[in-house]
Amino acid sequence: MHILIIEDDKELCAALKEQLNAQSHRVTCCHAGSDALYCAMNGVYDLILLDRMLPEIDGLSILHSIRQNKISTPVILTTALGSVSDRINGLDCGADDYLVKPYAVEELMARIRALARRPKTLTEHKSLSFLDISFDPDARMLSCKGNELRLSGREALLLEFFLKNPAKTLAREQIFFRVWGPDGMVEDGNLDTYIYFLRKHLRSLKSRTVIRTVHGLGYCLEDSHVS
Repeated sequence: MHILIIEDDKELCAALKEQLNAQSHRVTCCHAGSDALYCAMNGVYDLILLDRMLPEIDGLSILHSIRQNKISTPVILTTALGSVSDRINGLDCGADDYLVKPYAVEELMARIRALARRPKTLTEHKSLSFLDISFDPDARMLSCKGNELRLSGREALLLEFFLKNPAKTLAREQIFFRVWGPDGMVEDGNLDTYIYFLRKHLRSLKSRTVIRTVHGLGYCLEDSHVS
């Protein structure tokens, strides 16, 4: 799982990251509310561990914003505020679970496993479409005119981002952030390589969909039949 930890206690965040990495989870960390909101809105995560008390923007405001934007990523809200009314407030704002500090790491791991076992909603299983192609993010299957092929994990994340923003120019920095994450160690040429792979797949399926290079800016998913 790719987990976003939003926690202003940097020592706690580092300890949690080490524990989660040991369980084969990929972790991105944010410590301030403004950075956290950007990460939550623009990244691709399987789970968000969200501290309620944050500098700049509080956790409940971040939670409200991502739910307002139809982001259904499971959220575990963590806080030292443990009254019944505090827990109810957090859950009503859109949290999937609530964990009172201080908590045992073993309990956090158990709650993460419990959320991972939940069936995904129907909306999360819907395929994405543009022109003559459709893409199933869960199966990583790209289809066109009755033909289909399976993408690699990175290709799938990249194509999903394009399909959620069709006919829009996506800056290279946006793509790096969304596909590799803010902490991703990636060389600039890697993006060009994966763009090449996706273009090759689209050509092999004889799709009219193309990824156009917008010089000096980034890339755009568009119709090859439109000049």
